[in-house]
Amino acid sequence: MSERKPSPFKTLLESDVCTLIEAAEDVYQIRFKNRAANAYLVRGSSRTIMIDVGLSSNYPHLLKCLQHVDCPPEKIDMVVLSHEHLDHIGAAYHFNGRAFIAAHRLAANKIMLRDDFSMLRKMFNEPNIPINVDIWLEEGNLLDLGNFRLNVMYTPGHTSACITLFDQDKGLLFASDTLMPGGVMGGVFGSGSIADYIQSLERLKGLNSKILLSGHGRLSDTPQDDVRVAIQRSHNLLSDTAQLFDALDARSNFEPIMQSVRDLNKLDDG
Repeated sequence: MSERKPSPFKTLLESDVCTLIEAAEDVYQIRFKNRAANAYLVRGSSRTIMIDVGLSSNYPHLLKCLQHVDCPPEKIDMVVLSHEHLDHIGAAYHFNGRAFIAAHRLAANKIMLRDDFSMLRKMFNEPNIPINVDIWLEEGNLLDLGNFRLNVMYTPGHTSACITLFDQDKGLLFASDTLMPGGVMGGVFGSGSIADYIQSLERLKGLNSKILLSGHGRLSDTPQDDVRVAIQRSHNLLSDTAQLFDALDARSNFEPIMQSVRDLNKLDDG
């Protein structure tokens, strides 16, 4: 039986596809129950943004959640894409011409060039419709929403293009697939790097974060614990990868090592 305490976050709406959860005042998680990543709505006093939008097939359900909190797409000023994977950005083309689309310059380049390998198009089978990125973000940019001030942090590892958004005053950490509850890793894909992953996690460890709003899974009010576990798992994965290559060179049985990698990536989703 799980010893985790009851969630402090309020569920506002639930369907067979998604759940709308209030993470903090004017901050909402739209958590999909299929393969789509979480989407986040941050309603500021001067402007409103979404951070990731999930798969295109989920767009009607995304709309329902936005309407539930009286924030239809025309009230959204910007959509920030955490990285290029389609489970995070698939529905972004629905916002083309309505809101500014923003992403780190490396992600923007992949998205604009329609780099299907980097975007994992075959894995998610999304419509092949262009997504236009209007604003290219960099480390140190500030998204000022009035009552929220989100700092852009460049946190590569999962891919070369991942960003994290952090509100220092409120302790809100929008970490996408760089950090997930329980220290679960989002995996290393294509342009990613385990070494970069570790360095990015070390940066997150130094923050005074209070709520973790990740790319998949539940909200977490223990981000400091989560990041410590993730760093240890990342070092384990780095070690296991070295053993894997040694095993391949020796033509040995490396199934135990692969099982270790799979265990590291089980979602802590209770």
